[in-house]
This record gives sequence, C-alpha cells and structure tokens, in this order.
Amino acid sequence: MDASRDPPDWLTEQPGLTALAVVSILLALLVIVPYLQYVLFGVVLAYIAHPVQQRLERYVRPTIASLVVVAATVVVVLLPLVYLLTVAFRQGLLVVEWIRDEELDVATIEQLLESNGYAVDLVELYEANQDRIASGIQQLTDAAINVVGGLPNMFIGLTITTFVLFGLLRDGVRLVEWVQWVIPVDDEILADLQEGIDELMWASVVGNVAVAVIQAIMLGAGLWVAGVPAVIFLTVATFVLTLLPLIGAFGVWIPASIYLLATGSTTAGAAMVVYGMFVTFSDSYYRPAIIGQTGGYNAVIVIVGIFGGLVAFGAIGLFLGPVVLGATKLVLDSFARVRTGEEPPGAVADADGGPKPGSDATDADDSTGSESGGDGASHPDEPTDRTG
Repeated sequence: MDASRDPPDWLTEQPGLTALAVVSILLALLVIVPYLQYVLFGVVLAYIAHPVQQRLERYVRPTIASLVVVAATVVVVLLPLVYLLTVAFRQGLLVVEWIRDEELDVATIEQLLESNGYAVDLVELYEANQDRIASGIQQLTDAAINVVGGLPNMFIGLTITTFVLFGLLRDGVRLVEWVQWVIPVDDEILADLQEGIDELMWASVVGNVAVAVIQAIMLGAGLWVAGVPAVIFLTVATFVLTLLPLIGAFGVWIPASIYLLATGSTTAGAAMVVYGMFVTFSDSYYRPAIIGQTGGYNAVIVIVGIFGGLVAFGAIGLFLGPVVLGATKLVLDSFARVRTGEEPPGAVADADGGPKPGSDATDADDSTGSESGGDGASHPDEPTDRTG
C-alpha cells in the first residue's frame, strides 16, 4: 500500500486535520439526511442512465449530453411516475371508501366459497375484526392526508433528485475517481469492491425493477381484460408487492379473482386464477435471466435489506437496502482477506457451484476447475471470490 495511504501513520502525524475531516463529514450528513431518499433516488437514476450518457458523449459535450438525458428522464420517467402514482392514489382512496361504506358483500363471497367446498365464516370473521379494519382504514386515510400535505416537500425533493442526476451524469466519473483518491484503501481493493458493488446495483436496481415492471404490466393487462376496477392502483400495487419477498403478485390477483367470482363473473375469475399463477411463476424465469447469480445477493440479504431499507431510506430503500447489506459483506470480506491473507470460508465451494447461466465463465471454469480471482478469470466469476 502507498505510504501516503497508510492510515496509522497519517492519523498520528495529522490528528487535527483528521478531526476536522470527521466533523466536516458529520456536518455534511446533517445537510443531506433530510432529503436523503431523494438524493439516493438521483443516484439510482444516474446509475441507470449512465450508459446512455456515455453514448451521447461520443457526439456532444458532457454538459449537453447530461441535459438531454435529464430532460428525457423527466419526460419518460418522472412525469409518468407522478401521474401513475396520482391516479393510483385516487383509485386507492375509492377502494378504501368502498370498503368503509361496507359495499363489500362478505356474505356473497362466503356463499360462493361454500358452494365450492370451502366452509369459511367470513361474516363472523369480518365482524370480529371490524374495529381493526376500521383502524387500518383510518391509518390509510391519515397517511393519504400526510402525503397531500407533503406535496411541497416532495416537489423540493424531486428538484434535488433532478440536480443530483445532472451532476452525477456530468461529473460522476470524476467523483468516483475523487472518492478512490480520498479513501485510504489500496487501489486494487477499491477496484475489486467497485466491481462487486456494480453487480449488486445491477441485481437490485435494474434486475428487480425490470422483473417487477414486467409482472405488473402483465397482471395489469389481465385485470383490465377481466374488467376489474381500479386497474392502475392494482398494477402499481403489483409492482410494489413483486419487489417484496414472499408476497409477489399473489397479493393482487387472489383478491381480484375472489372479487370476480363474488360478482358472478365465474369464467373471468377462473381465468384470472390461471393467468395469475402464470404471472407469478414467470418470476422463476425472468429473475435468473435478467439478474443472473450474484454471490453477495442471497435471500437473507434481500429480505432483511428490503424491509430494513424501507425503514432507513424510505421507498428507495426497496432497491438500495439489499445493496447496502451486500456491499457491507464485500467490504468485510476484503478487510478479512487483507488481514488474514486467505479467501472467505465457502469461496471454493461457491466457485465449484458453477458460473452464471448464459455467462462466458463456463469455459473459464472448465479450463481452471478452481475459484477465480487469480489471473485472467472472466468477470462473472469474480463476485464468487469476493463474497464467498
């Protein structure tokens, strides 16, 4: 490691400057934290739009390219997103009002279930939990009022997102180089971490969102054809639930099927059950095809990262929570590797498990028969060694 990057010597020689740096970082965090989720949203958008920025820079200056990409992002992503959320919000209020006014014919649904061999006393169940349901509806109403009251703050936040997006697109490469220069870590380790975090970002931000969008559009189209009301609200709900582990599209098409059956649309209800199962199980095809296999992105990291990220970062935590946990594991692996000079436990076993489906690592595995991370191993194999 370069002598100028040796933390112990540097801390000993410049304790005052070190304390000033720590205080400056803390003050900067105090400024960023109130709008942290919007800043992170800008980071996510910049990560997705960066390949487009690179292509445009072949023909125009970086500033012009950034302005074009930001304008396209606002028109193609932000404005449609705001519109969809507004429509979904209105339809969601109608659904809440419908349930609150007791237009839900629980007895009819119960009779229908009993005629199909399912003896369930929904009326008693509904009456026994009526207070809880009313409390939940009241909480939803209060949350809706808070959202409306927070519109000015949301506008400021989206403005911050737009400027963060522009700044990262134009100067993102130089920012990454500056961070690598500032952090007292060996360049080779930083490059290794950057590569692993990039794969985590791809899996969580690009891959998961793509799978959720595909399934939401598929199910939304089926709901529209079946004549289910509040299609926009249910489509947005499908997108959100598909991002959540253990729930998925089940949380939308099962109630929709019950609604269709209860309203006498037996054929449409049965068709929705079949189509809903097709949409749900398509996840097993789309997710491996788009995301592949990333060693730092396992089930535990996904589940804890998503729900913990929601609490820590807000809605953007759905995507960044797993990235934070996965990146933490990568950093600790690198720390332990430097300290011990050994690979993480399980690295050899993971390497023997095989490469990503459809990757170019098959030939590398066949020729070496061992873990990567040495000389000339292909890119898809590298996360196995970093993450174990």
